[in-house]
Amino acid sequence: MVRRRTVAYTVGTLLTGIAAVGYGLPSASAAAAGPITGLAGRCVDVAGANPANGTAVQLYDCNGTAAQTWTVGNSDSSIRALGKCLDVTAASTTNGTKIQLYDCNGTGAQRWTAAGGGALVNPASGKCLDVTDHSTANGARLQIWTCGGTANQQWTLPGGGTPTPTPTATAPAGTNLDDPAKKDVAMQLVSAAENSSLDWRAQFSYIEDIGDGRGYTAGIIGFCSGTGDMLELVQAYTNTKPGNVLAGYLPALRAVNGTASHAGLDPNYPRDWRTAANDPVFRAAQEAERDRVYFTPSVRDGKNDGVRALGQFAYYDAAVMHGYEGMRQIRSRALTRAKPPAQGGNERTWLNAFLDERVVEMKKEEAHSDTSRVDTAQRVFLDNGNFDLNTPLVFAVYGDQFRIG
Repeated sequence: MVRRRTVAYTVGTLLTGIAAVGYGLPSASAAAAGPITGLAGRCVDVAGANPANGTAVQLYDCNGTAAQTWTVGNSDSSIRALGKCLDVTAASTTNGTKIQLYDCNGTGAQRWTAAGGGALVNPASGKCLDVTDHSTANGARLQIWTCGGTANQQWTLPGGGTPTPTPTATAPAGTNLDDPAKKDVAMQLVSAAENSSLDWRAQFSYIEDIGDGRGYTAGIIGFCSGTGDMLELVQAYTNTKPGNVLAGYLPALRAVNGTASHAGLDPNYPRDWRTAANDPVFRAAQEAERDRVYFTPSVRDGKNDGVRALGQFAYYDAAVMHGYEGMRQIRSRALTRAKPPAQGGNERTWLNAFLDERVVEMKKEEAHSDTSRVDTAQRVFLDNGNFDLNTPLVFAVYGDQFRIG
């Protein structure tokens, strides 16, 4: 179970945030060259460093060679290596079409846009750069696939990988929360409640003991040393990258699990966590664990219940605070009062019942007793009939005002 940060930091003025619905790659004047990292911290690679047309583009251990040095920010929205372009074979728009290297020709098959959640979208097909079958093996082929916000569609670009946001097209109405644009909005909403900031990517390095009896709280989803999810995260990171700066803390994390203790972690664990947060492998591990434990099962349950993006977010936000099983218990209590749409119920009535039970659960613990993330955010969206969680979103948490979009 995750215990979330409860300290509210005053921001004073209305924050104007971009909806993170799409990001332009840096302009040509800001072109950058370097590796593009993805699943398991491996790099986008031209097979065999072969510059011939049709050469496979794959995932491979990062090695700093020219085959992994990609230039982004080109005026034609291309991504280039070895003097050629990242290309969708035959300009196909079909799921599973492989990515290759090809002479740069300015066609839609070679245009790429960075979107929310680390996605790289080929606008001509509307699909995302994807690692086939989620494979982390060297040589795993890259392809295009329907965007789903999954770890195998998340990429870090040269220079740190957080593109400058530019207002671009929003996600279509009616899309689910796992659409990359909607998912990024969800992350901003959670970050506003947890860190008083819409910049959720700035939270990879966050770590502190907030005095709630769960030890250290850290990262983009509030992984806790006392509740097991931090241990699982560091173990997953170490499985991918043995010998990392946090690997030596695994025995201590096992020992303090279930307690508020810092034994074996102090004094250097916070410093080393912040160091690890500079590693794209660790950032990818945080996002993968967020998805595996909280986001993916919550959105799946929302879809099964027939609720749209707002309801899916209500489930996810409850899982973030109370754990996934805690969210399921809230849902079970709501079922005694209403039915979800999939069972013939009214969506508004169902979500009000779910949020009512969420508030009851929050008030059971003093650290959760401020219910503004429900009352002046989610409930506002529901009262406005914004079931698709469309931007702009104007809301308040702990009295701080925010705007997305």
